[in-house]
Amino acid sequence: MKILVSDSLHERGVEALEQTPGFEVEVNTSLTQEELIGVIKNYDGLVIRSGTKVTEEVIEAADRLKVIGRAGIGLDNVDIPAASKRGIVVMNTPEGNVITTAEHAVAMLMALSRNIPQAAASMKSHKWEKKKFRGKELFNKTLGVIGIGRIGRIVVDRARGMKMNVIGYDPYIPAEAIEKMGVEPVSLDELLARSDCITVHTPMTPETSNLIDRECFAKMKPGVLLVNCARGGIVNEQDLYDALQGGRLGGAALDVFEKEPPKDSPLLSLDNVIATPHLGASTDEAQENVAVAVTSQIIDYLQKGTVRNAVNVPSLDGEVLTRLRPYLSLAERLGSLLGQITKGGILEVAVDFIGELATSDTVPLTVSLTKGVLTPSLGDEVNFVNAPMLAKERDIRIRESKRSEAEDFTSLISVRMKTTEHENVVSGTTFGKQDPRLVRINDFRLEAPLEGHLLLIYNIDTPGTIGAIGTCLGTHRINIATMDVGQVIEQGQNIIMMRTDTPVPPEVQQELIGLPNVTFVQKLKL
Repeated sequence: MKILVSDSLHERGVEALEQTPGFEVEVNTSLTQEELIGVIKNYDGLVIRSGTKVTEEVIEAADRLKVIGRAGIGLDNVDIPAASKRGIVVMNTPEGNVITTAEHAVAMLMALSRNIPQAAASMKSHKWEKKKFRGKELFNKTLGVIGIGRIGRIVVDRARGMKMNVIGYDPYIPAEAIEKMGVEPVSLDELLARSDCITVHTPMTPETSNLIDRECFAKMKPGVLLVNCARGGIVNEQDLYDALQGGRLGGAALDVFEKEPPKDSPLLSLDNVIATPHLGASTDEAQENVAVAVTSQIIDYLQKGTVRNAVNVPSLDGEVLTRLRPYLSLAERLGSLLGQITKGGILEVAVDFIGELATSDTVPLTVSLTKGVLTPSLGDEVNFVNAPMLAKERDIRIRESKRSEAEDFTSLISVRMKTTEHENVVSGTTFGKQDPRLVRINDFRLEAPLEGHLLLIYNIDTPGTIGAIGTCLGTHRINIATMDVGQVIEQGQNIIMMRTDTPVPPEVQQELIGLPNVTFVQKLKL
C-alpha cells in the first residue's frame, strides 16, 4: 500500500504509517495542483490537512485511491460527492481539536478586551503607553455565543468560569436543551442587542455564509467586541471593516478569513483588530491528536476494512455495506432534504421502514438518516460515527418503526421531522440498484432524483406558471435537467422539484419568488 502525505503532519502520525507492515509512505508537502493530479494515480491512501485541494480532477486521476484522511474537521477542500462516486472513503477527526479551538477563542477575547497584542508591540518599540491601552473587564459582562455545538459549549464553560453572563443562539437546538447547558436561549436579534462580547462557533454552510453582516452590526451595542475563530465568510469582512471604522464596534479578533492568507485585507490595517493565522487548531496537543487519529483510521481501513469517522460511508462490514449501500444513500439524502426545508430547532425525527427493508438491520440506515438531518446545520462536524451522539446532545428524539407489508413500492423509507416551528414528511425509495428517488413531500406525490443542483418550488396551480418559471431560468441561461411536479387538486397547489445543470444564483432565486402564483423557492444541496 502506498500512502501520500501531502500536508504537514505531526511526526507521530507519519511514524505510525511508516511502521505499518506493507505500507510505503511518501511525505511531499510542496506538490502543486497539477503535480498532485499527475502522481495521485500511484497511491492507495492520501493524508491531508487544509492545504491540499482534492478536486474532482484529482479524484478522476486517482485510479488506486481508496481513502482520504483529513487531520482535522473541515472538508471544504475535498470534493466529497466525487469521492463517493468512485467509492473512496473520506474520513476526518472531529474530536481532536475541539478544546484547542475553544481555548483559542477565549484567549482571543481576553487579548482583545485588554489590548494585549497592541501593548506588547508598543513595548517592543521601547514605548510606555499605559493610558493608551486601557482595557475592559470581562467579569459580569454578557457574552453572546452564536452556535452552541461542541466548541461553543466549551467556550460557554470557560466563560462561566470567568463569571460572565452567557446567552446563546442556535436555531437547530431546542431552547430546553440550551437551558440545560446553563445558557439563556435567545433569538439572534436579542443576542446582538444584549451582548457586550460576541463569539461565533458555527460551521460554514449556505445558511451561515455572511450570517453577520451590515444589518447585524447595526443591531449591536456600541463598543461590542467580536471574535470569529470558526470559519471565514461567516462574518462579512467588508461590513465588519465599515462597522469598525465607523466606531460601532469596539474591536474584532479574527483567526479565520474569507481568503487565506488575507494578503490585502483592510481589516489588518485597523488598530482595533487583532488577528492570528488560523491557529485555532494549532497546538502541539491538537496536532498530535488529529495526526494519530487519522493515521490510525487509515491503517484500520486499509488493513481490516474497518471504517471510523467517515463522512460518506457508515461503519459496516463489507457484505452488509454492499446490500444496504443504495438505501444508506437514500436515507442520508432524505434526512438532508428535511434538514434544509424544515426550519426551527429539531425536536423529533420518526422514520418508518416499509416493505422488504423492514426485515433488514435498519440501525445503520437510521444513523445515515440522522447524519443527513444534522449535516445542513453542522457541516463537516457530523459523520456516521458521531451523528447519534450529536442528536442526543441536542435532545433530538429519534424514533424507528418497521412495517413489512409493502405499499406502492417494494421498499420505502418514510420520515417525519418535527421542529419548534412546524413539521414535514418525506418518503423515498430506490429505482434500479443505485438511483435514490423522492416520492413524497407532505401531501404531494412525485418522482424526483435526489442529487445535483435542486430547486424546490411551491406554486398555485394556474396555467402558464410552470412556463414562466422555465422562461425565467432560460433567460439567465440556466438549463433544466429534470423537472418533476406533484399536485394536490383539492388545494389548488403544485410542488416542483427541479434539477438544473448549474447552481441558481440568489438573484435569480429572488426573481423566481417574484413571479405571479409562485409562493416558495428554495435551493437544495444534495
